[in-house]
Amino acid sequence: MVTLTNELGLSPEEIRRYSRHLLIPEVGLDGQKKLKASSVLVIGTGGLGSPVSMYLAAAGVGRIGLVDYDVVDFSNLQRQIVHGTARLDDLKVDSARDRLLDINPDVEVEVYNELFTSENAFEIAEGYDIIIDGTDNFPTRYLVNDVSVMLGIPNVYGSIFRFDGQVSVFDGQGGPCYRCLFPEPPPPGLVPSCAEGGVLGVLPGTIGTLQATEAIKLLLDIGSTLTGRLLLYNALDASFEYVKLRKNPHCKVCSDTPEITELIDYEQFCGVPANDHDAGSAGADWDIEVTELAQRLEAGDKLRLIDVREPHELQIAALPDAELYPLGQFAAHLSEFDSAEDIVLFCKGGTRSARALELLVGAGFRKVKNLKGGINAWSEEVDASVPLY
Repeated sequence: MVTLTNELGLSPEEIRRYSRHLLIPEVGLDGQKKLKASSVLVIGTGGLGSPVSMYLAAAGVGRIGLVDYDVVDFSNLQRQIVHGTARLDDLKVDSARDRLLDINPDVEVEVYNELFTSENAFEIAEGYDIIIDGTDNFPTRYLVNDVSVMLGIPNVYGSIFRFDGQVSVFDGQGGPCYRCLFPEPPPPGLVPSCAEGGVLGVLPGTIGTLQATEAIKLLLDIGSTLTGRLLLYNALDASFEYVKLRKNPHCKVCSDTPEITELIDYEQFCGVPANDHDAGSAGADWDIEVTELAQRLEAGDKLRLIDVREPHELQIAALPDAELYPLGQFAAHLSEFDSAEDIVLFCKGGTRSARALELLVGAGFRKVKNLKGGINAWSEEVDASVPLY
């Protein structure tokens, strides 16, 4: 029995664990041994990284790398199923690692409790067979793409927002890369994050499992992958559509004569930060802290409070005497503001109000402030009766 197990390359426990794989002709014993010898780097252990990493571990991918810099927050639990209530405030990489090893103690899980940056990306990614992009910001998406092209390994891409998701495989060696599809990032502030716009909790499960499926197909060299195709999923319609992608012969990264041959400053390139730790600020000259606002209101200072959130958000939390001007229609109402007034703009976390402030400043307003951290900061530091969301 011992001799047979050695020849198979899998232990008796592994034979039982992966028996349903071994019964599939396209996988079988040889395929399972391939998975065991493979390695995948997952950037992000949030909504997408949760199902991706869990299914890769369950499938028996031998080495899984997890990159994240954050801690588990209560608002994560609606969709980031690799984490649980008992792990609140723990490092996400530690929480995810423990869950993966509980699913399958035979896999090796390496954790990188740090931002994925131009300074450390090569050191982290070298040696992995595939990179899976589970991020939620443009600077890191471009960084992941460029690293994968320069290292010559596939990048399994996914993105989510509200009810919509996208999946593709970007392989600069055999097909288009992310930059072929999006040569330039969108203008800063044009595309809201999930933290500002929301996401259906089950959506990352759908998109993440599709990413895991593509990764396993790549590792086993079976089926037709999404290389050269962008899958578009809409949860409300239960619809799947495909867009054919072509390699850009003039791509700055994956063409025969690339302009970009080393990693750049991706935050500068995209005009936005790669993490949300500094979100909600318009800069020291334009911010007002929630404690200062509370003091000024208590002192009777004449301030005009402008809420730039969406109408349905008023049902969750609101500030007294604030006027609602949703950001999407804000520019059309600039004539309704007086530059002589002291104006304080706010939203959920300070990001949307910072964009509204830019519009007012661009129109010549100077007596305007952005409430740093938004109404959530007000809830945390001033009035806990205002719900935090």
